[in-house]
Amino acid sequence: MKRYLQLHFLVLVLAATAIFGELISLSAVGVVVWRTLFASLAAAAWVALIRRRSLWLGFSTIRSLLWIGMIVGVHWFCFFQAVKMANISICLAGLAAIPLFTAFTEPLLEKRRVRPFEVLLGLLILAGVTTIAGAIGPKDLAGLGVALVSAFLAAIFPVMNRRLVTTGGDPLTMVAWEMAGAFLVAVALLPWMGDGGSLLAWKGLDWLWLLSLALICTVFAHGFHIRLLQKLSAYTMNLAISFEPLYGILAAAFLFGEYKQLPPMYYVGLATILLANIIHPMCVRLTRKAPGSPDARDQTG
Repeated sequence: MKRYLQLHFLVLVLAATAIFGELISLSAVGVVVWRTLFASLAAAAWVALIRRRSLWLGFSTIRSLLWIGMIVGVHWFCFFQAVKMANISICLAGLAAIPLFTAFTEPLLEKRRVRPFEVLLGLLILAGVTTIAGAIGPKDLAGLGVALVSAFLAAIFPVMNRRLVTTGGDPLTMVAWEMAGAFLVAVALLPWMGDGGSLLAWKGLDWLWLLSLALICTVFAHGFHIRLLQKLSAYTMNLAISFEPLYGILAAAFLFGEYKQLPPMYYVGLATILLANIIHPMCVRLTRKAPGSPDARDQTG
């Protein structure tokens, strides 16, 4: 129970990411550049200066972490781009499709069988996303599509991280290297997006939102996410994280009045997605009770 409470606290922190993305005036790629730069430097400084530990993990491990970080960087770019193209609510609804993709990516990457109940829950989520897609306009639909790409990428890197952290990887050191990889891919995207000159076009409290995004929603949240992966499966993590739309949408409704822009069928789709989260713990308990089930420990940690 303690781990699940920690997991939902993490989801609350992650839900603030979209809020900061809406508040920051920079483009999506600009947000990722500064977020990852600040986060990488902060994590590295904490490990090297406060904890006095070496950042060097060996060439092979660092290469893997940089690669994971690049996937994270593209995921974040798509996430913030979806917020800019549509709104927070549409973006987070698309991100809730993560468990659908994880039901297939985790078995593929971990070389285990596909679990039928994961697929069924993923299809339930897909039905919810489809309902939302049928209720929104072309501009918001494009934003939802970009959010789904972000969700697909988010279904890959937790599985890769879990493999590294369960072999003894230090979460904060991993964050430092992964954020460096995310920074590199964000910088590489700048020429394609034509946003190089806008990196310094900060307005108002952009500096505060960027620091909060980097330190709270990245260094702390990403490190905590990796630490929880030591005890919980990537699928369990990602299904709980699909509660992020609920928290984020409530915040967006309160702060930006987004509920006025959303059609009734949006909430039908969202309710379908949340239903998958309610069913999941029941499926986990049934799996645990199954005699000799090989899935029990992996699902519950």
